[in-house]
Amino acid sequence: MRAAGVNQPAIDVFTHYYGELEAGATGLILEDSIDPLVSPDALAGIDVSDDLASEAFSKTAIIKLNGGLGTSMGMDRAKSLLPVRDGKSFLDLIVQQVLHARATTGARVPLLLMNSFRTRDDSLAALAKYSDLAVGNLPLDFLQNAEPKVRVDDLTPVSWPADRTLEWCPPGHGDIYTAILASGVLEQLLDEGFRYASASNSDNLGAVPSPRIAGWFAASGAPYAAELCPRTVADKKGGHLAIRKADGRLILRDTAQTAPKEMDFFTDEFRHPFFHTNNLWFDLEKLHAALTERGAVLGLPLIRNVKTVDPTDPSSPEVYQIETAMGAAIEVFEGATAIVVGRDRFLPVKTTNDLLLLRSDAYELAEDSALRLAVPAAPLVDLDSKHYKTMQAFEARFPFEAPSLVGAQSLTVEGDWTFGADVVVTGAVKLADAGEPSLVPDGTHLGE
Repeated sequence: MRAAGVNQPAIDVFTHYYGELEAGATGLILEDSIDPLVSPDALAGIDVSDDLASEAFSKTAIIKLNGGLGTSMGMDRAKSLLPVRDGKSFLDLIVQQVLHARATTGARVPLLLMNSFRTRDDSLAALAKYSDLAVGNLPLDFLQNAEPKVRVDDLTPVSWPADRTLEWCPPGHGDIYTAILASGVLEQLLDEGFRYASASNSDNLGAVPSPRIAGWFAASGAPYAAELCPRTVADKKGGHLAIRKADGRLILRDTAQTAPKEMDFFTDEFRHPFFHTNNLWFDLEKLHAALTERGAVLGLPLIRNVKTVDPTDPSSPEVYQIETAMGAAIEVFEGATAIVVGRDRFLPVKTTNDLLLLRSDAYELAEDSALRLAVPAAPLVDLDSKHYKTMQAFEARFPFEAPSLVGAQSLTVEGDWTFGADVVVTGAVKLADAGEPSLVPDGTHLGE
């Protein structure tokens, strides 16, 4: 890591977690060690004055996690560069959300990306057209660290001469704390007069800059807060907060930290009724104090992620990617809290199903560049993963605009169907596998 130019704080953090891995740590959080979180505060029931919101928002920075490549969708560059609406990418819409917030509030609202070594160049090039985006002397990004993947069989750094870059990985989005400190960006934000930060994933266009939540967070006096949403039967994969019995602290549990035999507890929306959106709020002064006191090692719970060194080659050696979750920092800060927000603040795109829905007329692009539902409930989209999983395959089968889904309850596609222009879906529609490539002609009305 030192030879590759990785900074010392990141090396110290990796050393800490490698020691845990050597000692046999699994990172699992067992059900009998926690109590469910059942009654957090809800933003809808809290009064935040305009003055308080304005004051807090004037000291708030926006951070977007932008290290993802969209590999699960067959991509090899920043997912945030995907077109979403009207030819605009996630990154374009994020910038426009920030510029709108500045214009309507008068706040400076800096935008900073946490890029990975694979997303930085393309993302900064895409931002170059926004000449008025930078604030003061603040950079537009800081770089997520890199660490070696280690072999599962002997814990040595993996060797993969076919592509040396695949020997390295980012340490999960929990690296935000190490990276923002080691880059000097945390001190720069404080020097520029910023006290709070709102951090979220760049593929979640629902997490728009919010003076109201900023005001609530400032008034709470909490060092850290997480946004939650009520779970539905469809929300089985997302992490959730719980209360650790040993000390009463709020903690985050993700899928990778759940024992396989306890997944029925993890996915039970009645037992754990709220999911973690990964929209977070930090008090930058308290974050700086904690990081400097601990030498950048916050001690977040280990996530031991098992992968193959080449994600596209299941026969390549199995490796551990040593990761942490950004949201796990909730257990580090005494007095950390959570707030239940509307589902409109959680619109992640993890699959082409999600992307088709956001591209459709079931969502409207609002004046503030947020995507908001145009119907009472989002229709369910389920595309055959054998034919639609990757962006290349998806775009080939939807060569025109997305079909109209404003009147749809669901669209299920089995088999290989290509959609023509001006297709309308109403009610619950299922296209069965015809056993060969098939076409939905231009102007077709599917359903009721």
